Amino acid sequence: MSQEETPLKDRKVISIGTVRDLTGLSERQIRYYEERKLIFPARNGSGIRKYSFADVERLMEIANQMEEGVQTHEIRREWKKKEKEHENWKKQMLKGQIQAHFKQNRP
Repeated sequence: MSQEETPLKDRKVISIGTVRDLTGLSERQIRYYEERKLIFPARNGSGIRKYSFADVERLMEIANQMEEGVQTHEIRREWKKKEKEHENWKKQMLKGQIQAHFKQNRP
C-alpha cells in the first residue's frame, strides 16, 4: 500500500520529538516500548523513526496501562489475543458473506 493509499491515521509521518510532546512520554520510554515490541515505527532512509497518529494513541494506551501496574509482556499478550480474535471475526464475516452470495446465486 502506498503512502497515499494509507489511511491518514496510519501514515508514519510524526517524529519522535512530536510524539514525546503529544504523549508526555520520554524518548527513552518510547524506544523502550519499541524494544518490547509494543510499537512499530517506520524508519526513513536515514534511520529516523516515524510514527502515526495510531501509534500515538497506542502509546497513550500503553502509558495508561503501565500506570495501572500492567507489565509490558501482559500488554503484548492481550493485544495479540485481541488481534487473533479480530482476525477470526473477519474470517467468519467473510465466510458468511461468501455463503450468502452463493446461496442467493443458486438456480
